[in-house]
Amino acid sequence: MKLGIVITQTDPETVFNALRLGHYSLEQGDEVRIFLSGRGVEIDQIEDEKFDIQAEARKILDAGGEFLACGTCLKLRNSEGSEICPLSTLKDHYEIVRDSDRLITV
Repeated sequence: MKLGIVITQTDPETVFNALRLGHYSLEQGDEVRIFLSGRGVEIDQIEDEKFDIQAEARKILDAGGEFLACGTCLKLRNSEGSEICPLSTLKDHYEIVRDSDRLITV
């Protein structure tokens, strides 16, 4: 299965659970692509003692998952991106929506 996840917020528990699902899906042999949009591009700045977002994101990258981040949203925040938030385009967002067997948004 091709799973697309679109993250548009920074609530630690919500983002953590979306990432957990992505990691679990990768362990099941699925393909996982995560698009960060709006406040979601701030994912690498989320710090919470209960929900280790950075560690969960690292698990996804290490398992072969992919993160993409809205370039316009990053530019609005004067950010050039990061490993978890690589600068991408609306075309990438469209392709995730088009090509995913299942798509979830949080």
